[in-house]
Amino acid sequence: MGEPTKAWRVVVDRLQHDLVTGKLGPGDHILPERALAAELGVSRSAIREGLRVLEFLGLLRTGTGSGPNAGAIITSRPSVAMAAMMRLQVAAQGFRASETVSVRVMLEQAVVTQLAADPSPDLSRPVELLEAMEFAGLSPQEFLVLDAQFHLALAQASGNEVLLAIMTGLRESIEWYFLEAARTFPKWDEMVVRVRAEHREIINAIVDGDAERAKLAVAQNIEQLLPFLAD
Repeated sequence: MGEPTKAWRVVVDRLQHDLVTGKLGPGDHILPERALAAELGVSRSAIREGLRVLEFLGLLRTGTGSGPNAGAIITSRPSVAMAAMMRLQVAAQGFRASETVSVRVMLEQAVVTQLAADPSPDLSRPVELLEAMEFAGLSPQEFLVLDAQFHLALAQASGNEVLLAIMTGLRESIEWYFLEAARTFPKWDEMVVRVRAEHREIINAIVDGDAERAKLAVAQNIEQLLPFLAD
């Protein structure tokens, strides 16, 4: 009983060591299951359990058959692990949804502050998404997807990949609440008009180099969702 529980930690520690030392990087194959089991001194079933944990965390993907895509390959998807962890924590009430929103406000205010300080920020993607949100006839789900992408596009424009990964996890952890609220929200059309206006204000404030205005618009845009989140 002890070996499978211990083995996933052994595999994770080995992968972490190889990544830190530069022995492995994104796109590289790890050793075949049989060879890895022999090298680490654990059973092949224990290795498979460890690889499943790593795949769930988004650190590798596994392919069957033969060829360059077969076997376990290192990947780089930090937002996968972040989102999965936060979804589980919020669902289990380990993290309060309202606190998750508060952290989003702080992070996104940091994003717009950085963008407002940039004399020529690349806002082409956020503007494109804002224009898409202006289309009539969007379903609540379609509108919320565009809304999420707008906020993530701002983070991506900042160039900070760690911040983008954290924000992706935060957003996905409470996305279910937004979808449920949209189905029963009594004044959805009014909400849509307000969100569009707030997004335009965020963009305009960044372009004007007004960080304080952009921070206020971000806070108003996100915090209006607090009444729909059950802690």
